[in-house]
Amino acid sequence: MWYVLLLAGLFEIAWAIGLQYSDGFTRPGPTVATLIALAISMVLLARAVTELPIGTAYAVWTGIGAVGTATLGVVLFDEPATLARAGFIGLIVVGIVGLHLAGGH
Repeated sequence: MWYVLLLAGLFEIAWAIGLQYSDGFTRPGPTVATLIALAISMVLLARAVTELPIGTAYAVWTGIGAVGTATLGVVLFDEPATLARAGFIGLIVVGIVGLHLAGGH
C-alpha cells in the first residue's frame, strides 16, 4: 500500500503546484487540472489508509507533498534555494523515511 501512498503524494505535489498556475482559480485549464489532481490524491490517500495507520499515512503524504512542492517552487518559481531551506527539506525526508520504517504493515 506504500506505493499507493507515494502516488497520492505525487498527486498532492501536482495539485499544490497547480494552485500557482491556476492563479486563484481564475484560469480554467489549470484550475480543472488542479481539481482533478486533488481528487485523485484524496482517493489514493483514502485507499492507502485502509491498510496503513492514518497518522503515518497522513504524515508521509503531507511530507511528500511538502518536499516536492518546496523543491519545485525553487525550480519553477524562483523561490530561494538556500542551504537552510535544503537542510530543512532534508529533515522532512528523514522524517518520511523514518515513518515508513517505523510504520508497520
